[in-house]
Amino acid sequence: MSLSLSNSIVLVLGFYLFSFSIANGNKFSHENPAAPSCPLNFNVLRKLVKENGAPRAFIDVQRQCQYVLEAIRLIRSVYLQTHGYFLPPSESSEACWGSYRSLIMELVQDFDIKSSCGYHLEWIAQGCMNVTSRSQFERLIPESNLEEVWHNCNQSLENSSQCALCTNSLSSLRAYLHEPENGNFSDCFGYPSIYAAAFINQFGPTDFATMKCLFSLQFSSGAPNKKRHTIALFGAVLGCVIGFLGATIAVMFIGSRTRNRREKKTLSKIEDGFVAQFGSIRGSTNLVRYNFEEIRSATMNFSRKHIIGKGGYGNVYKGILQDGSEVAVKRFKNCSVSGDATFAHEIEVIASVKHINLVGLRGYCTATVPLEGHQRMIVCDLMHNGSLHDHLFGSEMKKLSWPIRQKIALGTARGLAYLHNGALPAIIHRDIKSSNILLDESFEPKVADFGLAKFNPMGMTHLSTRVAGTLGYVAPEYALYGKLTEGSDVYSFGVVLLELLSGKKALLSISEGKTTLLTDWAWSLVSRGRALDVIEENMPEMGLPRAMEQYVLVAVLCCHPELDVRPSMDQIVKLLDKDYR
Repeated sequence: MSLSLSNSIVLVLGFYLFSFSIANGNKFSHENPAAPSCPLNFNVLRKLVKENGAPRAFIDVQRQCQYVLEAIRLIRSVYLQTHGYFLPPSESSEACWGSYRSLIMELVQDFDIKSSCGYHLEWIAQGCMNVTSRSQFERLIPESNLEEVWHNCNQSLENSSQCALCTNSLSSLRAYLHEPENGNFSDCFGYPSIYAAAFINQFGPTDFATMKCLFSLQFSSGAPNKKRHTIALFGAVLGCVIGFLGATIAVMFIGSRTRNRREKKTLSKIEDGFVAQFGSIRGSTNLVRYNFEEIRSATMNFSRKHIIGKGGYGNVYKGILQDGSEVAVKRFKNCSVSGDATFAHEIEVIASVKHINLVGLRGYCTATVPLEGHQRMIVCDLMHNGSLHDHLFGSEMKKLSWPIRQKIALGTARGLAYLHNGALPAIIHRDIKSSNILLDESFEPKVADFGLAKFNPMGMTHLSTRVAGTLGYVAPEYALYGKLTEGSDVYSFGVVLLELLSGKKALLSISEGKTTLLTDWAWSLVSRGRALDVIEENMPEMGLPRAMEQYVLVAVLCCHPELDVRPSMDQIVKLLDKDYR
């Protein structure tokens, strides 16, 4: 009898706890009943939807995934405001993931953020540059930049011009937060908006104007629509006074304005799409937004015959636009919103720099295509001579002459010197390799593929970041300790220069499947006074021995294992540009 009573009490208590969890927006994990609950207040979004209807964004099928991301940024902003942290504790990520996934299923029928958007469990608690708290964020940003954000964002953002001022000042903060990932989600783009809504804007993250401006969340009803209802009622009363004709005109006028505003907003969403978030892209008058059909037609429906390059990101296609100009189209594969930050980063970097030895960006294309999913592409000038890698290691290519190799070495060095010393802020490419050096008709080199690039703020001696790049080209201090500097690019350039001089790959194959580094091989020859033995045999139009030896010495110096010994790119340009006659 007592056992039965105890069981009854346990059941009643269990049911009570389960009901309490549901009421607070969290669900117990069936797999781990002892898992921590989620501290994120999802009831904020649930309440907004209950009182004002679902966000219009969730109704727009083409942009649902983007707004699922924006909605979690809103929730994080509320959490930052109340707790001082951008992210919940890592041990609660599973509970937060389950709660948010369930909530979105409540809001949007037959929509799952995992299968529809490619989001995974770790996404919910993964942030930017290991920044978790308000104080860590503020230490990264110069005081002058924060003051500008306070000036532009600490007021109502309902006015479009004021919203633009705020978002433009927030975009300046992202130069200190960029952390692109290959295939991984990093929310560096969202941090400034999350911070501004939590601490700078006086109305807070749940204000309708703040949500619309900083998170692109506009609800089906709410404060703006109440105003329209008041205007409509006033028009009806006015119509009773001035007669049927006046009321009809007023209604037609109001209806026309409302319809035009709605059409403009809808058109703006369709045309601007994803890129509307990035002030740096909007500010560029040279970039063209191509529609998907233009690109499909230019590449003959992405024909295999038009593929001119492949990589982990996807394929590069040769295309011919309607005006007859030839372009290269870089099409990203396995696209989901979690990769949009990396895509935007590459566009932003390429668009912000102009130099004869850097690849020129023509435009971009974003679209969601039935049966093909989310698409992201960038359109660049076509380099008719392909990549340096093709010419050095392609079986059908003729060997490059010494004058052309000199031209490629010097041009590449000048392009990198511009990134390090001419661009503001300075840019560390982080993935210099022979396949990322493109050649135009006259073999002028163009540094390409800025997908891993990082801005290097003035005064920073180095950046600590996750290691990225290609095996054989990565500097030792970066590979071992994640210490990223301009010297990391210098090391990679040295490897490319050795490849250019020797015709050998960065990783040399030895018998029995063993490999050694090209840098070690070159160092062993130079240390024995045999620098010229590094030069490829039977090279057309061989140069003066003194000049070729100097190039070899510069290359091995760039690859020195000690960071402080390596020259700067400006010094390298001077060393390579000497007249050795």
